[in-house]
Amino acid sequence: MSETDQKPLKLAPEGDVGYSVKRREDGGMEIVFTRLSEKTLEHWREFALAHLIDSDRLTTNLYDLRQIKDLPEKAIQYAVEVNNDPSARNIRLAVVVSNEVVLHKVKDVQALTTPGGVEMEIFTDIADAEAWLQRPLTLVI
Repeated sequence: MSETDQKPLKLAPEGDVGYSVKRREDGGMEIVFTRLSEKTLEHWREFALAHLIDSDRLTTNLYDLRQIKDLPEKAIQYAVEVNNDPSARNIRLAVVVSNEVVLHKVKDVQALTTPGGVEMEIFTDIADAEAWLQRPLTLVI
């Protein structure tokens, strides 16, 4: 997919908000979090919901949480809200974590995601996450 074919990122610049986003070669997004401040969470929620508005095809997203040591309750609430949005049915989401605390909290998010919402898996190795994202849809269903 060429850069001109890709959807623009609806990311309003607000200085250092604690995460960065770039387009993946397949048109999805790679989001790398460095911290989860209140400002970061509010900004990410708006960003994520804005991208769901016109979600019309399978999108593969990678969330890199390896720099995050813990997830606040608000992060869990927002992730569950976004994952359960009806437009999230078009999203395959790989979440990469580096510690047990975050792993267990992301599993809570996964458990609270309703069937038919985002298709989500959790990984501790980014290469495994990439391999899962690139599997044909028919192998995952």
